[in-house]
Order: sequence, then C-alpha cells, then structure tokens
Amino acid sequence: MSEQAVAATVVRNDSQHRYEVWYGNSLAGFTEYRERDSDTIFIHTEVDPAFGGKGLGSVLARQAIEDVIARGRVIVPRCPFIKAWLDKHPDYDEHVVGKGIKR
Repeated sequence: MSEQAVAATVVRNDSQHRYEVWYGNSLAGFTEYRERDSDTIFIHTEVDPAFGGKGLGSVLARQAIEDVIARGRVIVPRCPFIKAWLDKHPDYDEHVVGKGIKR
C-alpha cells in the first residue's frame, strides 16, 4: 500500500465551505465550494507546495467529488484544478453541469 493511502485523509469542513486533505496531522490542502440549490460549486483549490508530488490533489478531488455525488448534489467546476481533474475522469460526467448535465 502506498504512503498516501495510509496517511491522506479528506474531510468536509462545512463551516469553512471546503474539503480538506490532511497528510498525517498536517493540513496539506483544500478545495473551497459554495452550495446553491442542488449545486456544489467548486471555486478554488490549493495544495501546500511542501506536500507536492504525493498525489494529494487527486486524492482531494476524487473524494470531494464522490462525497458531492453521494449527497445527491450536482457539480459545477469553476475551479481550474477541479475542472482539469474532471476532464481526465469522464466517468463523473453525468454529475457535472456542462458535461452530462445540460442547462
């Protein structure tokens, strides 16, 4: 098992409107969102450069997207990082406005 699978944890922090990726006991990054009606709008993502190269951005994106879907919400990717991640993972298209969801 890889080191990141053991050490990385993603949590939804509703009070801060963001998903956080923790590496051990350290906050390594986050993706901010806003919710409107049934939409979850991703607006900004950051991963601390000190944690670069560990794949934490991808772990964060996947788990955040999967949580949004599990809660029956629709994804609106305004954040360039989340949009690029979704472009590489078309299996999530049916949950994304502008891809599987046309408005």
